[in-house]
This record gives sequence, structure tokens and C-alpha cells, in this order.
Amino acid sequence: MNLSLFIAKRYLFSKKSYNAINIISLVSVCGVTLVTAALVVILSVFNGLEEVVVSLYNAFEPDIRIMPAEGKTIDTNTFPKDAVVKIPGVINYCEVIEENALLKYKDKQYIARIKGVDSSFIKMTGIDTMMRRGELLLEQGENNFAVLGLGVEYYLSANIKDYLNPIEIYVPKRGKKGSLNPAEAFNIKSIFPTGTFSIQMEYDQKYVLVPKRFAAYLLDYENKVSSIELALKPTTDLEDTKDELKEILGNSFTVKDRFEQHELFYKILKSEKWAVYLILTFILMIAIFNITGSLMMLILDKKKDINILRNMGAETSLLRRIFINEGMMISMSGALIGLLLGFIICAAQQYFGLIKLEGSGSFVVEAYPVRMQTTDFLYIFLTVFGIGLLASWFPVAKVLKKE
Repeated sequence: MNLSLFIAKRYLFSKKSYNAINIISLVSVCGVTLVTAALVVILSVFNGLEEVVVSLYNAFEPDIRIMPAEGKTIDTNTFPKDAVVKIPGVINYCEVIEENALLKYKDKQYIARIKGVDSSFIKMTGIDTMMRRGELLLEQGENNFAVLGLGVEYYLSANIKDYLNPIEIYVPKRGKKGSLNPAEAFNIKSIFPTGTFSIQMEYDQKYVLVPKRFAAYLLDYENKVSSIELALKPTTDLEDTKDELKEILGNSFTVKDRFEQHELFYKILKSEKWAVYLILTFILMIAIFNITGSLMMLILDKKKDINILRNMGAETSLLRRIFINEGMMISMSGALIGLLLGFIICAAQQYFGLIKLEGSGSFVVEAYPVRMQTTDFLYIFLTVFGIGLLASWFPVAKVLKKE
């Protein structure tokens, strides 16, 4: 066994002259344990929340969205559809028409965004799993129907079982200047709602799903769409697919993946997680630096032993390693216990849902979601190791230099 490690181990468990040394060491271990466990739990909860939010976005947003670099529409006659669908990994292709519109139901009015889609949209998203009421029905023969966001339904006070009063949709006529007669300035179409979906507030208060053919007729879009949405195989390399699409489409189109479609949101989500990580790291530093006082007192307590070792030919480097190892044993024991404790807490929450969300009936999940990541455990361990090494090295180097 390494001599410095052997002596450090004996010092760790041996009786000291001053009981305060044992107390400070125990406080250090407890502090490191609690903060380490807190880091594991909080980072895992952030991971769980991120996973839930991303899954909600995935229920509505495509893997890749293609939009015109200039203007609002894509001409489907000139768009290289055949080349796009032949790209390895592309499993679904959906043409989408989107536009803001005024909705009127009885005496209620509300501005929302209609999204015209076909059956491929339902296949490539999880919107069918997000239905709150009614059914996901957009077309039945020649009949067109709408599916409302929960917020849109609320503001219109719409009744999806009302078969007498349809929702009227108003869209300004293209190229038509202002007129005193609304019938001349707007395209107006009526449609009955069949269901209500609920994803999150951003979508619930904004979107109304309608058939693509209905939106095209309402907006006078002949052979034109607002965007192209693609679904990819789970094993497909996203970056390679994007590069291939950009090579086919050139500079006339923009290609965005899910992250780029909501880039600011994802950045905020990540920055919040690491901001909390930094805050807890500072608390961890305070807990670990109790080791500094413990080591300084231990060096003074073992002054006689140090002189004996020097007389036996021990170099200062050996003495330093003994007490640095002592400090590292204190910090690493706290780290390992904390990692284990954090793992147990997260596993219990993950499988039993011990801590519920307040008002959980209005959320997608009832308990705080948890997802543990190996990288988080590694980062936490390395953080404790680095801070523990610094907290051990500085006092040992300073005190032994004077000896």
C-alpha cells in the first residue's frame, strides 16, 4: 500500500488529542454529503422537467421544418419534393398552411392561428395523445372540421357538441384594400369543431387545426404552402440530414430542427439548470472548506509525528501527500455517500412519485419528473474532487512550509 495513503487512513480513524478535529471532520463530511445529494436531485429534476417539456413540443413540432427564406409561401410546383422524400431517414412529409385569422362563435371573437394540415401531420406528431375533449377529426368525405386549442375553446366559449352554430373564420383577402363592407374585405368560411387538444399554454391559446384544403381555399393558396414539415427515423443523424437538405434546397429556403425552432427556450432551459448547479457549487465550496480548518488542526495535533518522520528521512513532499490524502478522504467519502443518497432519492421519486406537484390535476404529470444522467454524476464527482483537492492542498502547503 502507498505509504502516504496508509498513514492518512490511520490518521482519519485514529483518536485525536482535540475532539474538535473529529467534529469538524464529521461536519465536513455531512456538509459535502448533503450538498452532493442536493446537486444530484436538483439536476435530475431539471432533466425530468426538460424531458416533459420537450415531449410536449414534440407532440406538435416536426423534426425538421422547411420555410421560405423570403416571403411567406412555398410554391409546391417548383419545390423538389421527390428529392427531399428520397433522403435516407425521412419517413414523413407534410405540407402546412398557417395564417392568423379572426374567429367568431356566437357573440365571442378571438384572434388565433389556423394551421392547415393533412393526415400525415397526425402520423408524424403525437397530437392524438394530447386530446382533451372530443375526437381528432379534420375531414370526413367532403366535410371539413376543426380541432381547437384548449385556450381558443375557452376564449370563444365554444361547444364542440353544438351542431347548429359553427365557428366563422375571417381572413383578409389577398391584395384587397380596405373596404367598409367586411364581406368584400374578408374571406369568410364556417367550420364545426370536433375536439379540443391541450399541449401547453403557448399552443393552446394560439392554434386551431383545420384541413389543408380548407385553409388553402380560405387563403386563396393555389399550389402554395407556408412550410414543409418532415419526420425522421429515430436513428437518423440530424445534422447530416440538414446538410443534405440545404444542399438540395440552396439559399431559397431555411431548414430548422426542433432546437432551432425554439432556440431561445432551449437555451434558457439549459442555462437555468447550470445556474442552479453553480449556486450549489458555491455552497459546496463552503462545506468543503471546513476541511481546511480540520487539516490545519490535525497538522498541529500531529506535530510530534511529523518531527519523527522527518528524523527518519521523510521529505516534505511525503508529508504533504499524507495530509492532502487525509483531506481528500474526507471530501470523497462525503461525495460518494451523497451520490448514493441522491440516487436513492431520485429512484424513489421516479418509481413512486413521492413528491407531488401542487395542483397536479392541471399538469401533464402529477409528481415531479426525474431523469438521472450519468454525465451529471460524473460532473458532480469531478467538482467535489477538484474543490476538495484545492481545499486540502492550500493549508497543507502553507503550514508544512513553516515547519
